[in-house]
Amino acid sequence: MSETVIKDPIEPGAASKPGARLNLLLSLTLLGLLLLLWAALAVSTDTFLTVNNLTNLMRQATIWAVIAIGQTFVIITAGIDLSVGTVLGFSGVVISLLLQAKFSIWLAVLVTLLVGVAIGMFHAFGVIKLGLPPFIMTLATLTALRGIGLLMTNGSSISITNDAFTSFSRGGLLGIPNLFWMVILVAIPSFVFLHLSRWGRYLFAIGSNPEAARLSGVNVQAMLYVAYTLSATFAAFAGILTTSRIGIGNATTGQGWELQSIASSVIGGTSLFGAVGSIPGPLLGSILLTTINNGANLLNVNPFWQLIITGGLIIVIVYFDQLRRRKR
Repeated sequence: MSETVIKDPIEPGAASKPGARLNLLLSLTLLGLLLLLWAALAVSTDTFLTVNNLTNLMRQATIWAVIAIGQTFVIITAGIDLSVGTVLGFSGVVISLLLQAKFSIWLAVLVTLLVGVAIGMFHAFGVIKLGLPPFIMTLATLTALRGIGLLMTNGSSISITNDAFTSFSRGGLLGIPNLFWMVILVAIPSFVFLHLSRWGRYLFAIGSNPEAARLSGVNVQAMLYVAYTLSATFAAFAGILTTSRIGIGNATTGQGWELQSIASSVIGGTSLFGAVGSIPGPLLGSILLTTINNGANLLNVNPFWQLIITGGLIIVIVYFDQLRRRKR
């Protein structure tokens, strides 16, 4: 009797080599643009290449990078998570209240991350079981969680008196801020998960054609739970880091940052139509946006121009993404 071998329903070769080459090309292009921008700012300002400014740049990029990486998992499945900014602020409120109640730092961090897990699973439940579009489901959570956070704090800020917690954001290792090390802590396992594991291939397959992925043996519902849970958990982690940096918990923190996370991911080459994206992309995209903001401040440029530049970049990149899809 012959032995039946059950193979992975999505073989390693299923991830298209042209797609991988495109991701690499986009990342290299973005890196070149970033280096060109740094060179221009180094020439036009005296303070851009100072240690203090570069340290602040890395700290500022940290939060957007973390939530953009989480957002990327969802966008690859052709979904969207509009709640990440609100989850960030809500998580700041949760950990502030826990620290105020004399919880240990590690326990407070763990509970806050579990809150992020619960929110992400709730999003996936709404999308999968209730049949709600991801846009509507996460938009509803954006509004509701903001209100819950304001009710919990009575609309005020919660000051954090735990010096060990707040001092973490000011520290560094090997000349690199602790906050940026947290980006590396998130990015490396995320890269392994998305690009080197079968679960990452499943996410790309779902974004390309969920029904074909299901027929190939992929548990589409389970993978959507994974994607939305990762997004919300990363947002909660970003909320912890932000709260450590600013020293207060406020439900309005992170307002509008969901757009920054989407912009960072899209500018990094993630397709809003799904099935295209990478981990280096949103990381570079968030650093690019932070550099634009930082450079504009150093050059005393009207901050409203920063929004115009970001919007213009999104339009250009999505346009070229559409051209690429038409040629396929």
